[in-house]
Amino acid sequence: MKGRLGFIGLGVMGRPMAGHLLDAGHELYVYNRTRSKADELVSRGAHWCPSPAAVASQADIVFTIVGYPADVEEVYLGQDGIARSIRSGCIAVDMTTTRPDLMKTIAGRLAARGASFADAPVSGGDRGAREATLTFMVGADEATFEAIRPYLETMGRSINHCGGVSMGQQTKMCNQIVIAGTMAGVSEALVYAARCGLDLERMVQTIRPGAAGCWTLDNLAPRVIRGDWAPGFMVDHFIKDMGIALEEAERMRLSMPTLALVKQLYAAIQAQGMGCDGTQALVRALESLAGCRLFK
Repeated sequence: MKGRLGFIGLGVMGRPMAGHLLDAGHELYVYNRTRSKADELVSRGAHWCPSPAAVASQADIVFTIVGYPADVEEVYLGQDGIARSIRSGCIAVDMTTTRPDLMKTIAGRLAARGASFADAPVSGGDRGAREATLTFMVGADEATFEAIRPYLETMGRSINHCGGVSMGQQTKMCNQIVIAGTMAGVSEALVYAARCGLDLERMVQTIRPGAAGCWTLDNLAPRVIRGDWAPGFMVDHFIKDMGIALEEAERMRLSMPTLALVKQLYAAIQAQGMGCDGTQALVRALESLAGCRLFK
């Protein structure tokens, strides 16, 4: 079934995700704050819209993936936001990692217009977006989940219904907590190996089939070894995610000491101007603590 779809947010993740929907033959209406990022999709047949409201007025299902909670709020609830023009019976799906409480607020505003809402944050990074292998964590009622599932399957490999609205975001917080600890462990292993003189590529190949094997070791450790700091996922955005998880933990009176420490390490490299680097740049914080430079 071909649909009239909207897509808002054409960054590192959003542009290839929107491209998969276009390749599948759907009519696609797009918006991005920086219009030039939409040019390639428009050249392939997507329709440019001047605002989120304009996208929502044309599409039956609107997908959004932007940067920060303030961006999500503006896209949905701002003067030219989705809530101003979305039609009854339509669906909006936010794939940004953001505050769970904001998802409930947006769902309420859209419900007042007769529209449905799902939060569906993703995991898998830029490579997962390009290769359509993303994992989706969906918070929605059952009918909404089933309605959007075919489109999510076009963009990803693992589509998971996690509960009602906001439960997708809560699942993503669990994902980010695990990633924070894993990034710290992989980064420390790389610094240790470099300092003691191991062949880094051989070390990674040796430990990856065993209990240490993980996505971070497979995908980000090679980037560190090459001196590739380009973002699959930016430091700035990961700090935002960890902050949300820590706020939620505080609300639930939970202590998250490892998460808090990793956030501080990332804050140190952010303060040094590396906020737009990929999360693999965590090794730079460990190099600073050691007083040495081990990677290119």
